[in-house]
Amino acid sequence: MTDTLSPLGTPWRTFEDLVVGETKISPPRTVTEAEIVEFARAYDPQWFHTDPEAARQSVFGQVVASGIHVLAIWRQMDHAINGDIDFVCGVGWDRLRLKRAVRAGDTLRVSSEILSLEPSRSGKPRGTAVTRYVVALEDGTECVTFESTNLVYTRDARDRSDTSASAEA
Repeated sequence: MTDTLSPLGTPWRTFEDLVVGETKISPPRTVTEAEIVEFARAYDPQWFHTDPEAARQSVFGQVVASGIHVLAIWRQMDHAINGDIDFVCGVGWDRLRLKRAVRAGDTLRVSSEILSLEPSRSGKPRGTAVTRYVVALEDGTECVTFESTNLVYTRDARDRSDTSASAEA
């Protein structure tokens, strides 16, 4: 808690700095066939993720990114837009939907919208933020959507040593 600047090079934003309705959109990122295959071979070795030739016979007509891979991409892209939030940790995802397969050559953007903010009921120096995320193609077609619940440090926590994490707000 001693760093004054976030990985984005800006001051950390604490719970008090967040606003319901705040939206952010990431820069674009294009997904390649090589990264789809590499990720899948390591973490989700389904044939339609790992074998370009065999995948041509699938319902997708080509290799597609594993849903877990798309979520890993979301995580990287979210850090580019929300990496200045002083998160304690994530505590859950709700309403997760894999709505459209991500294919090689697809260019993605991530958007976030803060849905709700609730101060700690336990008196700990943090609050709960619920954010809706969308991973979408550049034309707006949604690929993955979900709501993420996260604990966020308060300004008070920046000066206190009692910052142990637990899922309890």
